[in-house]
Amino acid sequence: MATAFRAGLAGQGLRFSRSELMSLHGATVDDLIGSAPRLLFVGINPSLWTAAVNAHFARRGNRFWPALAMAGIVASTVDASGGMSETDERMVLDAGIGISNIVSTATARADELTTAQLRLGADRLTRLVADLRPQVVALLGVTAYRQAFGKPNAHVGRQPGRFAATAEFEGSELWVLPNPSGLNAHETVSSLAAAYREAAIAAGVVIEP
Repeated sequence: MATAFRAGLAGQGLRFSRSELMSLHGATVDDLIGSAPRLLFVGINPSLWTAAVNAHFARRGNRFWPALAMAGIVASTVDASGGMSETDERMVLDAGIGISNIVSTATARADELTTAQLRLGADRLTRLVADLRPQVVALLGVTAYRQAFGKPNAHVGRQPGRFAATAEFEGSELWVLPNPSGLNAHETVSSLAAAYREAAIAAGVVIEP
């Protein structure tokens, strides 16, 4: 179902029943990654809506795409609520941006994930970063980062050392940044944009005027 939505229904203002969404619990979502991303954004895990349309940060009210546009990381705001168009995907990839998650399977809320799931996701992400070698990994959610990587005292911002503090990731900086979910009431589109822009500049991403 998700693949069909992504291919043909982008931007059509889709609606799903609760039962339809709940049936997608545990469904996976494709990473959006080109051959050599400079900046890899990493969410916690997909929402059920994201799983339905196979597009990252697709749930209405999520502030990821407005923040990226405000920051100048992409040229225009993406509406991923009905899936991403090929034009929008190309804009993101051409900007040197990749998107993945710690855990690839969908839940209604991120706090449904267990520490064991987050730790397994961290292992998968570690292998992905080793293959891609982005300049910056921007992990969106400090609480999830603390659990997934066993860093209970970690704070938001650029982390000391390199990704996962291991030599095999030399060249990839790790930034832990605020989660753009509407449930994160401490942040605004403007504050998210400022944080994401700083990481993008560190990654060498060209910022739109």
